[in-house]
Amino acid sequence: MTKAQQLIGNCHVIHLPVVNDARGKLSFLQSTQGLGFEIERVFWCYNVPAGDTRGGHAYRKQHEAILAVSGSFDVEIKTADSTQRIHLNRPNQVLVVPPGVWRTMDNFSSNALSAHLSSSVFDEGDYIRDWKEFLNHV
Repeated sequence: MTKAQQLIGNCHVIHLPVVNDARGKLSFLQSTQGLGFEIERVFWCYNVPAGDTRGGHAYRKQHEAILAVSGSFDVEIKTADSTQRIHLNRPNQVLVVPPGVWRTMDNFSSNALSAHLSSSVFDEGDYIRDWKEFLNHV
């Protein structure tokens, strides 16, 4: 596993190993190597209608890793003073987003399947869904 350039808000992209043979490719994540957190929850988004967005929030405590299992989409990450867009289109490319970073996903291809690995179980109280509240939090 290799770590790509550091992004804003202490986000980073890791590249999972790729095993390639005549039967196809296989990528894997063993334990939590490279994530920096233990995985407590996994969820996925699919069949996102053209032009729609997902996310549009930050977490107070939860860490998240996002990957495009199939297809492609963009993730816009924001801090109080910076914005960056990351295009995810390879199943061995994982965007790691720590708490306190706003994320919005858009530009989904028709066959997009995003997987999300989270450091905690679902807790509505951990979400910051209002930009002004987010700015006050950070």
